[in-house]
Amino acid sequence: MDGTAYETFGLMTAPSELETASTQDLATQENGSTTNSLSTTSVDTDPPNYDDELPDEVEMSLFDHLEELRQRIFYSLIAVVVGAIASFALVKDIVRLLEIPAQGVKFLQLAPGEFFFVSIKVAGYSGILVATPVILYQIAAFVLPGLTRRERRLLGPIVFGSSILFVGGLFFSYIALIPAALNFFISYGADVVEQSWSIEKYFDFVLLLMLSTGLAFQVPIIQALLGLLGIVSSKQMLAGWKFVLLGSAVVGAVLTPSTDPLTQSLLGGAMVMLYFGGIGLVKLLGK
Repeated sequence: MDGTAYETFGLMTAPSELETASTQDLATQENGSTTNSLSTTSVDTDPPNYDDELPDEVEMSLFDHLEELRQRIFYSLIAVVVGAIASFALVKDIVRLLEIPAQGVKFLQLAPGEFFFVSIKVAGYSGILVATPVILYQIAAFVLPGLTRRERRLLGPIVFGSSILFVGGLFFSYIALIPAALNFFISYGADVVEQSWSIEKYFDFVLLLMLSTGLAFQVPIIQALLGLLGIVSSKQMLAGWKFVLLGSAVVGAVLTPSTDPLTQSLLGGAMVMLYFGGIGLVKLLGK
């Protein structure tokens, strides 16, 4: 072949070499993009944390939730009614027990049927107290399907701790607050008036004070929930102790049905101690 033929052959083969190189580059890019997409897919499809899963997740409509809520409330009311009926059979013994802090006071029935309605009220409060385990169970059963495994492990200790603190508040009110308030009122007018009290007014005072004290003793549980949810840390709780002192004084004045400073100070002091105890609990939880 002459030089012209070689040049013509070289011009004919050059584009095919370029096409082969381009094809190889495209294949390499496609393989790389495929590898990247696979790695991305593997990252995106990582299994969720075991503790954050909903083990009993069930799709329910709004009406299904309302129907279940209605049933839970109905079962709780049945438990309260049964507890109230059982308490009414022992209501006189319960009344005598609640009259112990008022030593030396004569109780009067100022209207027909007053003691009967007081008995119903005492039986009702006692029925709620007796039915508390059933009520707590119904609440837990209602919210349980929507909780993760991590949250379920916290539910038991929170419910148990709340129950213990509520009962502790009742005993603290019966042993400390009620006697302190009654002694203040009795001694204040002992040399002027004879102590004869309405049975209805007395039990309104006692039952309200016991209930409010039981609710006030839930402060550490609220702190633990705030700490576990990451809303407030133990350091932030400790930094706000001045506001807690002021708030405890206000709450003590609002929750106690009496106006004497001793009862309000006892309840406010108990709330401050519970608050600092709650800070220690949140600290132990690592928050």
